[in-house]
Amino acid sequence: MKSKAIATAIVLFGFGLFAEAQNGVTGLGVAENLETINSNTNQYKEMKTVYDFSVKDRKGKQVSIKEYANEVLLIVNTATKCGFTPQYDELEKLYKKYHSQGFEILDFPCNQFGQQAPGTDESIHEFCKLNFGTDFPRFKKVKVNGDDADPLFKFLKEQKGFAGWDDSNPLSPILDKMLSEQDADYKQKPDIKWNFTKFLINKKGQVVARYEPTTPIDQIAKDIEPLLGE
Repeated sequence: MKSKAIATAIVLFGFGLFAEAQNGVTGLGVAENLETINSNTNQYKEMKTVYDFSVKDRKGKQVSIKEYANEVLLIVNTATKCGFTPQYDELEKLYKKYHSQGFEILDFPCNQFGQQAPGTDESIHEFCKLNFGTDFPRFKKVKVNGDDADPLFKFLKEQKGFAGWDDSNPLSPILDKMLSEQDADYKQKPDIKWNFTKFLINKKGQVVARYEPTTPIDQIAKDIEPLLGE
């Protein structure tokens, strides 16, 4: 990170743009400027939380994640025609168990993986209510990968990269084979790999864990419990 910052600084300095690019940081040597830049960058990273983002509910209304401040959150990208769709049942049980203690699940349908979340936002909501009796909040369908991915998911991926498959799940080798054929280095990239990837958020809005869809819900529950007491 430091070497990258130095290289960038040298290039900017060589073109006479260094001071301007740092928004008025002038009158200092390169080392002092770099120290100031790194300090500002670190402060920005520390301040950034999920509360800095807004999303749209399934009706299209803008909702700030700040509305869920001081709660433990599990943010999930979902699909209604996926092999992992039965996880809705497990998620609802998790929600009922911990909701009264300050726990929320935020459900974001996504159609990017095998087009397994077809239909309108309302039809997806009705499907989940009818088949799984879900009560947790559901939001407008989003993209989680690519240049036009929702900013919230871009942030989540920046905070936590691929967490690895659970070997006990029979779908793990199938997903690994499929994704490896598409990209041999897929594990090194933070992109969402499939439906029902989950991000655990503490009461300060910080991303504390990422779970791939093969991770057992029981394991996630064990991580939720201590956060509720913070």
